[in-house]
Amino acid sequence: MQVLVVDERKEVVPEPYVIRLGGWTLERYLREAPEHARWEFAYGEVLVYSPASAEHQDQVGFLYRLLAGYCETRGWGKVLMGPAAVRLSSEVVREPDLFVLAPEDVARAHGSPLQVRPVLVVEVTSPSTRRIDLIEKAQDYAQAGIPEYWVVDTDGGAVVAHRLREGLYERTSVTAGRLESQAVPGFWLDVGWLFRRPLPPVAECLRQIVG
Repeated sequence: MQVLVVDERKEVVPEPYVIRLGGWTLERYLREAPEHARWEFAYGEVLVYSPASAEHQDQVGFLYRLLAGYCETRGWGKVLMGPAAVRLSSEVVREPDLFVLAPEDVARAHGSPLQVRPVLVVEVTSPSTRRIDLIEKAQDYAQAGIPEYWVVDTDGGAVVAHRLREGLYERTSVTAGRLESQAVPGFWLDVGWLFRRPLPPVAECLRQIVG
């Protein structure tokens, strides 16, 4: 199935958007969702996202290289980035911007959607996804038992860290300074790095993290 979003003049819509298509089943989603685009399934709806901006991809790429470099250096787990579908339940399949698997789950990470539970999920907001990332996905990830969830809130200039406590997330909004992961042992970052323009060199940041 192909979706093309156009305005009243039949010109392609340039602004960020999210389309919700109701009446879908998980089976239809798995059969028809394209691999090259970001589609998610949640409670009978398919969510179709507009292409990511260059700024969004820069932040996702920066975080991926930090996390992947750290995990490779420490020999701990595996980092994947979207579009990679993760099945959270029989009703929800999400495609996080990036996520980390624990070492014991790496061997089971194959096929699509993945049937393993990440220990850390990271989403970078855009104008069209901010509410989804901060509210809807937080509920889904908590219900799936994902220990830690970070939202890079580009509009708010903060990283909103969610940590699972007795089945619910406790939220902490960090606007500056060091943010330590509780799910990836020893990993941390300086939140200010994410909002510099241009972004700082990954190698320099990784040297500080690894120590």
